[in-house]
Amino acid sequence: MLDIPDDPFDVPALSNALAGTPFSGKLHFFPTIHSTSTYAMQQAETGTQDGTVYFADEQTAGRGRGAHEWSSPPGSGLYVSVLLRPHIPPADVLWLSLAAGLSVRDAVMQVTSLECDLRWPNDLLFGTRKFCGILTELNAEVTRIRHLVVGIGINVHQQHFPPELSSFATSLHIETGRDWPRQELLIALLQSLHREVLALSDPVQANIAKQSVLNRLEGASSWVRGKQVRVDEAEGFEGVTAGLDARGFLQVRTPHGLRTVYSGGVREIR
Repeated sequence: MLDIPDDPFDVPALSNALAGTPFSGKLHFFPTIHSTSTYAMQQAETGTQDGTVYFADEQTAGRGRGAHEWSSPPGSGLYVSVLLRPHIPPADVLWLSLAAGLSVRDAVMQVTSLECDLRWPNDLLFGTRKFCGILTELNAEVTRIRHLVVGIGINVHQQHFPPELSSFATSLHIETGRDWPRQELLIALLQSLHREVLALSDPVQANIAKQSVLNRLEGASSWVRGKQVRVDEAEGFEGVTAGLDARGFLQVRTPHGLRTVYSGGVREIR
């Protein structure tokens, strides 16, 4: 039996701490839910407001990228989905996903002082083990985004994982030997995400904001350059990462030339 700490959320205090952001007053907490992202996408179809946040103590059907499940045991992690209606072109959605990763990294550093690694496009790791995944889903027309949901799962209190996960999963507790308040993490995460979305949505500052995302990713990720990887995209291919292009996509140098990764998962070859 795991000794999970008593780490409840105080929704009114969260809302007060987020004053000045679009999330204040739009926080919806669930003791248990199938998936915060599934629910958020359903609610978005009913006209729910931009900035609505859904978070849970437990998910029974948490989802990761590529139809993978995200383990979400009760009281162990931060499981949060944010509904946004940003005024950006659909082609720029990747920037929001990348910025969400930077937001998680900033929040973790602010609360724990730990520096994590970013694996393009949506994973955060300590060493070779993953502690956070991000899934961005959207509903869009050709020229505008109707809505999108950024789903974030962070392993916080887990003390160990099943054998099939232990070699590539970790948590903030495992990395530090102590527990960290999920409430503080959520506040720091949403404040950082608000700053990122605001910058990317400003038509005057958007190009500067994109370049900032690129620069910070280059400095925060060991994966964007010089990493021997396999890309699970189409027929799959292998090569060495060669930076991000001007649109935020990962480039990989292969024996047959430079290739751009648009959607596939990226795994290190060791």
